[in-house]
Amino acid sequence: MKVCIAEKPSVARDIARILGANSPHDGYMEGNGYQVTWTFGHLCELKEPNDYCENWKRWSLGALPMIPPRFGIKLIEDERIKKQFSVIEKLYQSADEIINCGDAGQEGELIQRWVMQKAGVKCPVKRLWISSMTDEAIREALPR
Repeated sequence: MKVCIAEKPSVARDIARILGANSPHDGYMEGNGYQVTWTFGHLCELKEPNDYCENWKRWSLGALPMIPPRFGIKLIEDERIKKQFSVIEKLYQSADEIINCGDAGQEGELIQRWVMQKAGVKCPVKRLWISSMTDEAIREALPR
């Protein structure tokens, strides 16, 4: 199954319609060999200093430099976000391929990359790169 992920539900609905993924599910659309899901903009963010070390919760000169062994990301604390991330993570676990349909820019790429990293994606990832949301532009740009 190919999983497409867009940055917002409205874009996901347009992509799903074009792909023939017309069967609605909780958090995604499915059909024609595709599952199309979405984020709500940012689902993940960089960890706070105290996520690495309790002593870093309050700033002090003695705690500097604050350099974690490896920088990490975390889900934003919101029930709606946690629920959608759970859907995305489940779809990714059974995906043969992911098509990143996020906005074509640095922030759009970052949003999707952090979600993929947090979900532990192992399968191949392709990129839908469009600047127009017309049906024709989407059809021409979709990786086959």
